[in-house]
Amino acid sequence: MEVLASITFGQVLLTVLEIALLATWVWVAAGVILDVYRSPDLSPAAKAGWIFVIVLIPLLGVMIYVIARGDKMGQHEIGAERQLEDLRDRGVLTNEEFQRASERRARRTTASRADDVAALEDLRDHGVLTDEEFHRAKDKAAA
Repeated sequence: MEVLASITFGQVLLTVLEIALLATWVWVAAGVILDVYRSPDLSPAAKAGWIFVIVLIPLLGVMIYVIARGDKMGQHEIGAERQLEDLRDRGVLTNEEFQRASERRARRTTASRADDVAALEDLRDHGVLTDEEFHRAKDKAAA
């Protein structure tokens, strides 16, 4: 009981603030790492470099990434959603297919080659891509 009596209200408030700041930082760091993986404009070496910096010096690495590439973070998220909406609006995808694709995209944290090829096959099957465009994109995804 003496231990509880020695804890002040200020200490409790400070602990709650520290936990909230830690949770916020973890959320931002996870968003940055996901953005590194889904950035099509970064080479694999650049992605590895950013992850290395973020792991080596976490707080500073995340802050540097947000300052250097923060404007592109939102574009990556918005771009993927706009592509799906555009396909739905043009009648290529039904509402059910759009919903399934949106849910699949939300669950996916890292892009895999098999998923990329499957998405390309869907686009080809719906007539969005020609066979030549499909094979070129498939080769690019496999590289």
